[in-house]
Amino acid sequence: MTSPSPQDKRIAEMTFSSVYPHYVDKVAKKGRSEAELRQVITWLTGFTARQIDKHIARQSTFAAFFEEAVLNPGASEIRGVICGHRVEEIANPLTRKVRYLDKLV
Repeated sequence: MTSPSPQDKRIAEMTFSSVYPHYVDKVAKKGRSEAELRQVITWLTGFTARQIDKHIARQSTFAAFFEEAVLNPGASEIRGVICGHRVEEIANPLTRKVRYLDKLV
């Protein structure tokens, strides 16, 4: 098993709460609501609204956020390019999960 790349480490240490406002802005630009964003997060992670709020308040890292998540079995069907990389080809499991969320948003 190879060590995580510096980018993988950076993503793992990034807090969900620091990225969440950017997700809200992104969906708003697409004419969608924060409620719809939360539906997407719930679909992917299995988290309730209360659990999402808890992760925001705790400033959970993406590593902690996805460690507690029960990933939707359909997540492996998410395809496409994000940040110049094909999501389905990302080797690091945590980075792939974060990119699944990025792709859905």
